[in-house]
Amino acid sequence: MTTTPKTASEIIHMEGIRKIYDTGKVKVEALKGIDLAVAPGEFVAIVGPSGSGKSTLMNLIGCLDTPSEGRYRLGGEDVSKFTRDELADVRNRRVGFVFQGFNLLPQISAFENVELPLLFGGVPPKKRRERVEELLSKVGLADRMDHKPTELSGGQMQRVAIARALAMKPDVVLADEPTGNLDTSAGGDIMSLFTELWQQGSTLVVITHDMTLARRAGRVVEIRDGHVVSDSAVAA
Repeated sequence: MTTTPKTASEIIHMEGIRKIYDTGKVKVEALKGIDLAVAPGEFVAIVGPSGSGKSTLMNLIGCLDTPSEGRYRLGGEDVSKFTRDELADVRNRRVGFVFQGFNLLPQISAFENVELPLLFGGVPPKKRRERVEELLSKVGLADRMDHKPTELSGGQMQRVAIARALAMKPDVVLADEPTGNLDTSAGGDIMSLFTELWQQGSTLVVITHDMTLARRAGRVVEIRDGHVVSDSAVAA
């Protein structure tokens, strides 16, 4: 098994990460000592069967949950020392999320959905508009800005979600099964978009069970039963 070299420039650095869920009657160990490092500009696919722990790992990377044991540094900072407000700021500014179910607000337009993180981040109106227009153009939806999610295809909705994830220029974009609700053609288009973003310098971590899609990344990390069982670069 190979791992990314440990350097000061790492975006994600995890050592000995364990996650235990205590239901009161039984303890379930979802992650069993995960070591993971992701450098700026990497495109990493995390793969594994259902129940392997990959979604739990994503929740920890995105500061949606906290580990039971181990150390996690995000951009060189110890996440365990963050206050609740600092964690909320991480989720809005430093990590962009893309979900299988899109998680768009159905009553507002594509433009307004992408604008939300910028509103929460206190970005002035003129800069908000410029940023949203830039992002929707980047994902190929310049002509769909005023459409509501119900007026868009699944692939288009996921493109809006990706634009929203990029709004605050995050350190890393996390995507959980981003093609899971899409047909093969739309799923391929979304992975091509991720490849373009990677080539433009974005740091991407994608959770997927589809090895065909995973091989579009630069590196594949496989998890089984809460352990990293392989970590290797994808052959060009």
